[in-house]
Amino acid sequence: MISGGWVCALHVRTAGQGGAALGSDEEETVYLAYVVIDVVTNQVLGEREYTVRPTIKPSEELQTGQPLDVVVQQFDEFVRSLQVDPHSPLFRLVTDGQPPLRQCLHPEACSKNLDLPSYYARFHDLRKEYVRAYTLRAINPNAKRAPPPPDHPTCLLDMQNYLDITPHAGDNLYAAQVKDMTSIILRIIADGFRLELPETIDLVLETGICSKDDEIDGNCIVRVRGIPCQSSDIDIAKFFRGLNVAKGGVALCLTPQGRRNGEALVRFVSQEHRDLALKRHKHHDGPRTVEVCRASGDDFLRVASGATCEAVAFLSRGAQVIVHMREVPYDATSQQVLDFFLTGDNPVNVRHGAEGVMFMRRPDGRATGDAFVLFAKEEDAPKAMSRHRKRLGDRYIQLFRSTIAEVQQVVSRSLETRKNRLPVVPQHIITSGTAKDCVRLRGLPFEAQVENILTFLDEFAQNIVTQGVHIVYYAQGHPSGEAFIQMDSESSAFQCAQNKHNQFMRFGKKQRSIEVLQCSGDDMGLVLTGGVTPATSPVHCRTRDCVLS
Repeated sequence: MISGGWVCALHVRTAGQGGAALGSDEEETVYLAYVVIDVVTNQVLGEREYTVRPTIKPSEELQTGQPLDVVVQQFDEFVRSLQVDPHSPLFRLVTDGQPPLRQCLHPEACSKNLDLPSYYARFHDLRKEYVRAYTLRAINPNAKRAPPPPDHPTCLLDMQNYLDITPHAGDNLYAAQVKDMTSIILRIIADGFRLELPETIDLVLETGICSKDDEIDGNCIVRVRGIPCQSSDIDIAKFFRGLNVAKGGVALCLTPQGRRNGEALVRFVSQEHRDLALKRHKHHDGPRTVEVCRASGDDFLRVASGATCEAVAFLSRGAQVIVHMREVPYDATSQQVLDFFLTGDNPVNVRHGAEGVMFMRRPDGRATGDAFVLFAKEEDAPKAMSRHRKRLGDRYIQLFRSTIAEVQQVVSRSLETRKNRLPVVPQHIITSGTAKDCVRLRGLPFEAQVENILTFLDEFAQNIVTQGVHIVYYAQGHPSGEAFIQMDSESSAFQCAQNKHNQFMRFGKKQRSIEVLQCSGDDMGLVLTGGVTPATSPVHCRTRDCVLS
């Protein structure tokens, strides 16, 4: 609530679309206008407008102005020159709708690694304040000849017509917008109303455990496709920066083999935020084009819930960082894991010691080669991840930032009964053994065929053995985005993984960053024979003779 202090009308323009579509095309900010108002005196203290120079794709007509970070700093200094503390809780921005901050400034600042001042995370939506104020006036029994309640405005002109305010006339259309906003704010205050609907923008994702008994509003869920398989819940929250994700609201989806498939379910705090998230469909996460579509509450529960008592006890110990270890020796101990993270140039302590390590096991007690490890604070994450592909015993360990939802899924799947599992690939085709003479490709375009894989592997394709390309499909016939390649030696597999990991595969107008990981025949066979696949979703593969002549 603002009963005193200052508010600042903020108008944002980008190089792209305006109105309700503002920010939906990922175009950069090119203009910012501010008007600072003293709420007590209902007077304008000062105003500024800035031309912002794009930094990613500046065109000839947009070469003027300053970069966004410079403009933000200049405005901060201007406010202080008015003897106003912008970081005081009594100072708040006011925008015409949600997009200026949620869809423009915050996503752009995040993509450019800029830290906006704290007051950009609190604001008032002028449209909501207008509706609240004049609805109250319309239903006030003491008001004489009060006009009917206002409709929800679609633009500033709707509000001005209702309030009988003449729009600002001038050659500068952008400046006119912020002046029109100012006139509406001044009228709201003059009519005896206060700005009482504060909005906040969450900058930190809050973790939480989801239960199957939770009630999930299906109007708040989206499904995200095309994210890098190494993305964490924090990375996905950054993609949606400006929108508020619910507590524990990011659930990474796993393949039947328990590996990430480039999809996630995201739960927002309201349908309004969900609807804004849908406008980020086909936005970019680095070079990747990310798809965003509607999903249901049941979809979210299927992915985010289902933990065992063991998993709940483990996750309830509390930690800001969870790391997923893969390829762990089957006989590894908790102490060996603790020592693993205390080795090297960036030693880090596991939170709660041995109790901060949980090994995954099958129903018969055999280890799966996966483990989860807890760390106390965000600053521990880069230290822990610096141990990626370092040795523990005779295995090179793969590390991934993990989430509460992923822990629950992996635990549940590791304990599933594996009855009635039959190999779905002829055994003579699949190699075996612990020699790491294979590579695993993840993140393939679903349309990719053997020829596309050979083109991607380039000179390393000549080291593929006869019938050595295995594209993995789900039982329903849908491609999984994975393939296994049998090479003629461990050295060939190592060189292939070293040189092609995270390189781009081009498929028509698309390009995808492909994970290329060295693995063994046993690793490959376990997946391709359905050894870790739920009986309801067996995996098939198609094998091709790809020896080059």
